[in-house]
Amino acid sequence: MRTTSFALLAFWLLAAFCITGKAYAQSPIDLDAADNGLLVLSYHDIRDDVANHGDPDLYAVSTQNFAAHLDWLSSHGYHPVSLSQLIDAAHGGPPLPPQPVLLTFDDGLRSAYDKVFPLLQAYHYPAVMAVITDYVDLPADRRIDYGHRFFTHDDFLTWAQIREMQASGLVDIASHTDNLHHGVQSNPQGNSTPAAITRIYDPATARYETAEAYAKRIRDDLSLSVRRIVDNTGVAPRAIVWPYAAYNAFSNQVAADLGMRVSFDLEGRSTPVTQNLSGLARLLMMDNPTVIDLARELRRDMQLENVRALQIDLDMVYDADPEQQSRNLDALIERVKRIGPSHVYLQAFADPDGNGSADALYFPNRHLPMRADLFNRVAWQLKTRAEVQVYAWLPVLGYELPDPAQRSALQIHSKERDGIFRLDFTKPQAHHIIKDIYEDLAINSYFEGLLFHDDAYLRDTELAQLPAEGEEGARTKALIDFTLELRDAAQRWRPKLATVRNLYARPVLQPNSAAWFAQRLDLFNQAYTHTALMAMPWMEQSRHPERWLDQLVTAVKQHDPDFNKTLFELQTLDWRTRQPIPGARLRAQIRRLQAAGVKHIAWYPDDFIGNRPALEDARAAMSVRNFPYEEK
Repeated sequence: MRTTSFALLAFWLLAAFCITGKAYAQSPIDLDAADNGLLVLSYHDIRDDVANHGDPDLYAVSTQNFAAHLDWLSSHGYHPVSLSQLIDAAHGGPPLPPQPVLLTFDDGLRSAYDKVFPLLQAYHYPAVMAVITDYVDLPADRRIDYGHRFFTHDDFLTWAQIREMQASGLVDIASHTDNLHHGVQSNPQGNSTPAAITRIYDPATARYETAEAYAKRIRDDLSLSVRRIVDNTGVAPRAIVWPYAAYNAFSNQVAADLGMRVSFDLEGRSTPVTQNLSGLARLLMMDNPTVIDLARELRRDMQLENVRALQIDLDMVYDADPEQQSRNLDALIERVKRIGPSHVYLQAFADPDGNGSADALYFPNRHLPMRADLFNRVAWQLKTRAEVQVYAWLPVLGYELPDPAQRSALQIHSKERDGIFRLDFTKPQAHHIIKDIYEDLAINSYFEGLLFHDDAYLRDTELAQLPAEGEEGARTKALIDFTLELRDAAQRWRPKLATVRNLYARPVLQPNSAAWFAQRLDLFNQAYTHTALMAMPWMEQSRHPERWLDQLVTAVKQHDPDFNKTLFELQTLDWRTRQPIPGARLRAQIRRLQAAGVKHIAWYPDDFIGNRPALEDARAAMSVRNFPYEEK
């Protein structure tokens, strides 16, 4: 959403495009629904002396609270199930009972034997215990840094204790890898990300780990973990619990090839049980939850969770001077942390000329220049320091390839002169280049969703080889299918990605204009997690912005009456006059939208360098905290 592209276009043009021949995609499964399958609870250390709140070990749960959890689950209709029951049910055996719950315990800590195992026996609850095999029977002279303190031999299980629990019939032993429960350097700036998903950056050679070296490292580790479990228990593990919930399609396939066809992460709250038991959601127990906390979480309606998103230009972080770039990044992190939004939509491409297409990218890739190896660092800092979900914002078609001849051969040739440069995705070479870019992004970066850029549109005079739009929205569906192909290419390395797609307002207000854009709100809302509707009256040259917003709300309500899928993205700058929209007016617009029932709101641009909109207005408008105001 570059500012100059707004000036070039009398209105926003967007969509996304493809001729895959695949069936039109259906809505993704809601992993946070309260009643859509198996509930898996994730525990770590269980101790008698855990503080009620604020314990140095954020993942520790008191023995008393854990026992209360078992009592509450038993008395509220939850039925404990074992790993064997789950596998049998997924492959045509007896179905799971109503409200099935599976307990998992990570890391192979000694409390699993001292505290958990007696309670499992008393309540007759089965469980999965995932052990870091390199830590079992830890040598007396070795220490493991767990952040709040160093863990030693006495903190971890022994093989004798593991065999005893397994022999009871209540406990399945899973792999938590052999020694991937740590971070490795993931970029030139020195950030560490989970070892299981990261191509290691070597500062001595200024090179990333090759695909072959990465594959060998993962295979060697998982093979050793399985071998150690088999050698010491006589039973091969059937499940793997990924450290930090970090995995990808390759690592899952390696695990499956070794017999571990069930895998667990921490994405979502429950999981439908199908034949595919890969990437099962778990609910992580943190900050010593009481039984009241557990009940509140299980009964919480996730559809009431509202999105507040800031769309951020990484071009504003980038600077040729590393010290200035570092200051820019600090300013961004500090602002986002103080505002407290739920999401940041972070630019992953460089558009210094502001024409709406990518001149370069901010991550290593096979096809475009890399302006700076920056996206990985900024995304990880936002996640870990500002505690927001980061979505990568990328073009769908707008890539200015460095070879002029290739660029000309692969572009969409349009009669119109005011549009964004776009590649013709119907040409196989362009199709593959764009998919490669999305895959390269996911290989080199951590993010939780994708925002498809406003370059993705198709006029009815372009690409005549495609069918006419028609009542069924053929061209809109083709564009949607292409964006979902791009999502799938990224999901090979970043599973369970959410998707957001920009939608220009005119096809909503004037449905007969859908053929000009190849866009429809109803089809977008079926295909994506959210549709980011550009609710930007000044860009539309409206003389009455608030009245225009009211009309837009009325039009959206015909397709999304509860506003569960449509996100209203406001503009904070009038690009015609270059003047910021006053903060008080933005706050009033958001109150107006909320009063009409709108749940999800974003804005662009967010100027973290110039503090526009002002921090006070941004906190009041965009924070998801219960109490957004700073303490004095």
